[in-house]
Amino acid sequence: MAADSSFDVVSKVEHQEVDNALNQASKEVHQRFDFKNTDTSIKWSGDLIELESNGEERVKAALDVFETKLVKRGVNLKALDAGDPRLSGKMWKITCSMNEGISQENAKKVSKLVRDEGPKGIKCQIQGDELRISSKKRDDLQTVQKMIRDADYDFAVQFTNYR
Repeated sequence: MAADSSFDVVSKVEHQEVDNALNQASKEVHQRFDFKNTDTSIKWSGDLIELESNGEERVKAALDVFETKLVKRGVNLKALDAGDPRLSGKMWKITCSMNEGISQENAKKVSKLVRDEGPKGIKCQIQGDELRISSKKRDDLQTVQKMIRDADYDFAVQFTNYR
């Protein structure tokens, strides 16, 4: 009897790529003419990313530059949680965080989709912030991967540990 094949559904962010995107965006903001004399900056503030400028439109433009750099570095924008611009003294600020892991409720949504619409014989197990999907047939697993990709969730999804 053949062993089950499986893969994990995860939501992870490559921190080095985020750091690279932040450095590139910061460099571009300092060099661009439309950001001259606006005191615009993008920097780490603990685990959060802090964007700061002297105007609301400038801080939104800096966020757009940062998002563009994230996309070019291959980081899914669904993992970025950007707050609304807020006035802090004379400066406008946006605080961003990177979301990692699949919450219990999101894992249950994916699991329900796989059970309801997926091929028969698929098993789903929630393991912390991951979801393990297994089956006897590898073709069924590939069908499930396509189905999850097409489902367009509000969180980033990657597939790892395919065996």
